[in-house]
Amino acid sequence: MDPDTQPAQETRRGQLERRFEAFLWNSRLMVLMAVVPALLGAFVLFIIASFDMLAVLGDAWRYYTAGGPDIHKSVVTDIIVAVDIYLIALVLMIFGLGVYKLFVSRLEPVEGRDPNHPFNVHSLDQLKDKIARVVILAVIIEFFRAVVGISFDTPLDAIYLALSVLALALALYLMALAHKKE
Repeated sequence: MDPDTQPAQETRRGQLERRFEAFLWNSRLMVLMAVVPALLGAFVLFIIASFDMLAVLGDAWRYYTAGGPDIHKSVVTDIIVAVDIYLIALVLMIFGLGVYKLFVSRLEPVEGRDPNHPFNVHSLDQLKDKIARVVILAVIIEFFRAVVGISFDTPLDAIYLALSVLALALALYLMALAHKKE
């Protein structure tokens, strides 16, 4: 092989390698296909939950001013459902912003904030942990929504409810204990 053509081939190979590596690096932008819909979904859920809360306020206003239909059986359930929707919206926000920060670019406004801020993640494990905590809260809220409508037919039903509440309290305690270790 001619010694003059060898550096030219290595230069071409080096350019091809650099281009391929640039392509690989830019492929991280595919996560935007998850980030943008997650944030849009969070926005939609915030709007839905806010309208649900405004509907509860409107129902309460009508009940107390114009003697509308009784709201006492539905108001707590409606508020719990709205809070649950807010929590799911937060899960989508934490996911979207966390994935963006981990794979695309740092978020400058978050960098100087508290390291425990939900949007301030440094690893996939930390992102999963923050999302799991909010999901557990959403499940607990959903549990309480279900409990509001329970009718006790036997004393055993009350014992099951007490055991369920005890299990939730234990789960929250263990979560807090694990959080203190971090």
